[in-house]
Amino acid sequence: MACTHDHSCEEHDCSSSWSLYKHVDLPKVSALNEAVPGSVRNVFKAWERRLDSSDGYLESNEGDPELIVFIPFTSDVKIRSICIVGGADGTSPSKMRVFINRDGIDFSDAQSMQAVQEWDLVENTQGILEYQTKYSRFQSVASITLHFPDNFGGGTTQIHYIGFKGEATQLKRDAVVNIVYELMPNPSDHKTRAETGGGFSHVE
Repeated sequence: MACTHDHSCEEHDCSSSWSLYKHVDLPKVSALNEAVPGSVRNVFKAWERRLDSSDGYLESNEGDPELIVFIPFTSDVKIRSICIVGGADGTSPSKMRVFINRDGIDFSDAQSMQAVQEWDLVENTQGILEYQTKYSRFQSVASITLHFPDNFGGGTTQIHYIGFKGEATQLKRDAVVNIVYELMPNPSDHKTRAETGGGFSHVE
């Protein structure tokens, strides 16, 4: 199921309120079958820049339209919807399958595993569509893997933007680790009775 933005995004603040791109752990994002290594990271950007491909875009190898994109987050998130902006002339992906909290999925795994949800996509070159998730299945998402098995007939598959709508459920993981560490007792903080002058006098 997909829905369009039938209102003024400026008035409803669709730009930053729903975007989870700041919670994407960008250095750890990866893709299988990308023509240019590392180009997948160019598709995660602010909502306002979803149609700006000046930094590059994700493209599959010639003659092989299938792509897998692995996206970890810096904190667990809840995902309400996903927006995919594909290329023109048949290069947009035509289907998307999603797996949650599963690392290292390859094409063989993706084809044999049951997806958490899948969608038939449309050619969304203007970024006005978003695909609603089955929200109860998209809680506590540490990572998400997107499988694009085919496109609309182009020689390659192009993806110019991937966006997620939802909310972060907790602090960033590194912040949580630091807080836990700081709450742990430090032996140097606990002086002995003798050091503090609170020791018992010993009578012979």
